Parts: sequence; C-alpha cells; structure tokens
Amino acid sequence: MSLLALLNHLLNFVAPALAVGFMCALAGRVFGRRAGAPAWWIQGAVNFGVGTLVLLAGLVFSGRDGAMITYAALVLACATSQWTVSKSWQK
Repeated sequence: MSLLALLNHLLNFVAPALAVGFMCALAGRVFGRRAGAPAWWIQGAVNFGVGTLVLLAGLVFSGRDGAMITYAALVLACATSQWTVSKSWQK
C-alpha cells in the first residue's frame, strides 16, 4: 500500500469522529453556552479525540470498520464528552 493510500484510509477512518465531534461542539454553542467553558474549537478537538478512541475500540472489538454499534457508541461518547467539556453538569 502506498503512503497516499494509507493516508486516504486513515482520513476516511477518522472522518465520522471529526464530523460528529465538531457538530456537537457547534450545537453546544447554539443550544447553551456556559460561562467558563472552553472555546468551541477546543471542545471540538476533545470530542474528536474521544470519538477517534471509540472508533478504534469498535474496530478492535468488532473486527471490522463501520459497524453500526460503533457509530452508536461514537454518538453517545461525543455527546457525553460535549456535556462534560462544556461544563453543562454545573448549575
């Protein structure tokens, strides 16, 4: 496999984590902004990291990429990460 093909596969693997992570961060800005919360791009980066780890864990446990249970776990993990990083648990 060439370097360009490897890069293409890696980018396609993490693309769902990037999309869901930054959509959660932008939705957090629209639906509720807390004082003291980090900037939206920091929230998106944290969500992206969590999402990438979930996708990697799904690949290891299911043995293949693209399992629907992995995508469900991705959404749940990114939502929980967004709730935590935006300090929505505080009053």
